[in-house]
Amino acid sequence: MPIPGNPLGKTLVYVLENERGPVLIDAGWEHPEAWKALKAGLTGLGTAIEDVYGVVVTHMHPDHAGLAGRIRERSGAWVAMHRADAEVITHMRADLENPNGEDLGDWIGRAGASPEEQDAMRANDGRPDPPAMPDRLLEDGDLVDLPGRTLRTIWTPGHSPGHICLHLEDRDLLFTGDHVLPEITPHVGLYPYDRPEVDPLGGYLASLERTAAMGVEDAMPAHQYSFTGISRRAKEIIEHHEERLAEVRALLGDEPQTLWTLATRCVWSYSWEKMPPISHHLAVGETAAHLRTLEKRGQARRTGGHPLSYVR
Repeated sequence: MPIPGNPLGKTLVYVLENERGPVLIDAGWEHPEAWKALKAGLTGLGTAIEDVYGVVVTHMHPDHAGLAGRIRERSGAWVAMHRADAEVITHMRADLENPNGEDLGDWIGRAGASPEEQDAMRANDGRPDPPAMPDRLLEDGDLVDLPGRTLRTIWTPGHSPGHICLHLEDRDLLFTGDHVLPEITPHVGLYPYDRPEVDPLGGYLASLERTAAMGVEDAMPAHQYSFTGISRRAKEIIEHHEERLAEVRALLGDEPQTLWTLATRCVWSYSWEKMPPISHHLAVGETAAHLRTLEKRGQARRTGGHPLSYVR
């Protein structure tokens, strides 16, 4: 399923056969090209959108949940996702309806960005509309409605609060969504940057440990390609984040630094100056997530709320 204008290129949507009709794992981006690809893919399998029995969304990001509502309208299919991501969608919808709500320019301003940087963010704030609300809420360990087969929900928070993997037990395959990808390190950010009482990176590291210990090695991810070696890859991603935690910790000193400044000092895949504004927002969210984990470990301390500032 194409993701026009996105460097990821495509989302892999899986079709599971069962006696009541196809069940999709993820739905793809809400875009005419993606809709066309979905119809062609189902036709090639001898079925159609009207035959779809259900859609299980691994997480609420638009390249995974975007078309779920449209599929439901055409087929009457149910849409399922984890309760925590359904709650995120509810909050997103409430924010859109609040004329006094914050935008991304306000967010990066609280992180320490300049007024000029805030204006650039507002001019480039291209956030998509929230996806459709699900009909069914899933919890860890729940079985998905897949008659004649066993598809179990594995809650793996981190990339999103309600991210799930799906264990097809009759084939011993794990549909990993964006939790474990063969080459890419999935994004883990804290949004808003100072959201209290949550530790998305800490939760993600724990989820990776759990995934590595499952004993399932064959992965069907949502991007790139299928692979074998889930435990190996999960451990590689843990090592990557431990290196990033050490990098952020080394940037901290006795004098407070803003979240924005710390993000600009981190090493990214390309230079800060060449990043588009939305990438700055994602980089700040990722830095905030690493700082939160360092706070939990007693290796960083927040000293200010506006702008957000930290010392070691």
